[in-house]
Amino acid sequence: MTAEDRRVRRRRTQLIALGLFLVVGCLLSAGIGAVSISPGQLLAILLEKAGGFETGIEYGQREEIVLLAIRLPRLVLGVVVGAALGVAGAVLQGLFRNPLADPALIGVSSGAAVGAVIIIVLGAPLAAMLPALLAAYLIPVAAFLGGLVVTALVYGLAQRHGGTDVAILLLAGIAMNAIAAAIVGIMIFLSDDQQLRDLNFWLLGSLAGATWDKAFVALPVIAIAIAALISLHRFLNAMLLGEEAAQYLGLPVETAKRLCVLFVALATGGAVAMTGVVAFVGLVVPHMVRMVIGPDHRLLLPASCLGGALVIVLADLLARTVAVPTDLPLGIVMSLTGGPFFIWLLVRRRGVASWGS
Repeated sequence: MTAEDRRVRRRRTQLIALGLFLVVGCLLSAGIGAVSISPGQLLAILLEKAGGFETGIEYGQREEIVLLAIRLPRLVLGVVVGAALGVAGAVLQGLFRNPLADPALIGVSSGAAVGAVIIIVLGAPLAAMLPALLAAYLIPVAAFLGGLVVTALVYGLAQRHGGTDVAILLLAGIAMNAIAAAIVGIMIFLSDDQQLRDLNFWLLGSLAGATWDKAFVALPVIAIAIAALISLHRFLNAMLLGEEAAQYLGLPVETAKRLCVLFVALATGGAVAMTGVVAFVGLVVPHMVRMVIGPDHRLLLPASCLGGALVIVLADLLARTVAVPTDLPLGIVMSLTGGPFFIWLLVRRRGVASWGS
């Protein structure tokens, strides 16, 4: 066996280990909380509801309701959202060849925030005209469309001589983020007390409102986007050598750029529409995974999916258990944990000794 074969086998083993860590994290998240559910009870409930299997393990109606109606939809939505944000961050970092790139960079998150806050503050008349089922999804749909519209504007501004200027794409994203922040500020200024509470809850991100309906709505859109992004691994690997090198290899660079931006917008917009704005996942997770798996996008992208899902699951577990009975916003937990970790990454990259120079 060659050294390259051993390296590939080791990377695949690490990927499998990451998947196992996610399974363990999901079991912990499903079992820990105000109502404790043992692994045996968890297995018994799932087996009985899935196929009517009797295990002989006793559990109460309370455990069944908490697991099936509250924790499982929250867990499924957290896995889907984390996977979307993780892979979106990895793709953008590969596209920009910049480790500081994340989904917020091209305006997806801020555009989704604008769409949501406008509906929260000004959308009551529109909601009153819609059937109850459609009105319930008005905010997520507005957030999703807001993210797509802002991304389309940013991408349109970056078009130059029939191609996409990545530097202009970055600068346009920064400008759109500033405009979106101003619009959100205006909506906050116009909101009443109840709307302000809704805005804060949404802008800080949370899985507290997760339901099976939300999970089933988000899953198809985000799953398609994730699958499409993972399929772009060959282009992203070529981009590690530079855009010209990718063109010399015969890859359709402009088409691939458009697909990257489009499916990042779909994945991130769908995630933000379901849970609100959650920071640092798309920025920190690809860094963590790259340190272990390496830069090969064939493994980096699926590993970023698993890593993003694991981080969101553990952060949500912390959010709902650290200050019981209060459910902390997920965005706060991610910022408090992701911020120091990212500073540690910067210190590690630069070298502690250089701080004194």
